[in-house]
Amino acid sequence: MHLLPRLALLSLCWLSACKSMGEPATAAQTDKGMALVDGKGMALYTFERDKNEQSLCNNACLQKWPALLAADGAQPHGDWTLITRREGALQWAYKGQPLYTWYQDSKPGETTGDNVGDVWHLARP
Repeated sequence: MHLLPRLALLSLCWLSACKSMGEPATAAQTDKGMALVDGKGMALYTFERDKNEQSLCNNACLQKWPALLAADGAQPHGDWTLITRREGALQWAYKGQPLYTWYQDSKPGETTGDNVGDVWHLARP
């Protein structure tokens, strides 16, 4: 990555109160209690079929369940780890579980993806 895009990313991160050494998500109140949310306040989910820190949500699945991707240079810490997706992108995982958002959640704190297909679950801190 060239210097100019990195500087733009850093300034964007600073403007959005991003913590470079902090967690990629935070705990927040949702319509179903405390849950992990991304930087926009959108609920995060885990996929029951993901095993051994590997994402099994690929192709069409990612259309409905976008992965919580990590920025270049992101480093794992504490309960937060990084997995490499099969297309090579880095995805955040919490306690070994890859994290996703749900395309039908339209506002922060909404959790319409919880228990979809009995395999998608709200990520809890």
